[in-house]
Amino acid sequence: MKALFHLAYHVHDLDQARQFYAGMLGCSEGRSTATWVDFDFFGHQISLHLGTPFATTNTGRVGDHMVPMPHLGVILTMLDWQNLAEHLRSHGLTFVMEPAIRFAGQSGEQATMFFLDPSGNPIEIKGFNNLESVYEK
Repeated sequence: MKALFHLAYHVHDLDQARQFYAGMLGCSEGRSTATWVDFDFFGHQISLHLGTPFATTNTGRVGDHMVPMPHLGVILTMLDWQNLAEHLRSHGLTFVMEPAIRFAGQSGEQATMFFLDPSGNPIEIKGFNNLESVYEK
């Protein structure tokens, strides 16, 4: 069964969120009110509501890096991941974990990058050469 996910979380400022999610990431804006806004987050729905963002800690081990937990993310084809990484770099985004390849030449080879939205919400973007291999051991 294939489905879309929906995730709602808090941000400090809707205008900053719009600039980041629409302007920086290229997400299309959906419905909104004075207190929330929906975005098409790479084919899935996120709803950003005014409030205090969830607490995170750098307790997730990714190779030699400790990354923020919890976090949300998306998996892209490698070409789309590379294009997004270059776009984000060219716009001066600060990364929690710079774009890099993990498990090179192994089953599960993937690209990953971590960054924060303007409210400090952590996001991971992964890239795979073959989306069929996402769950391979």
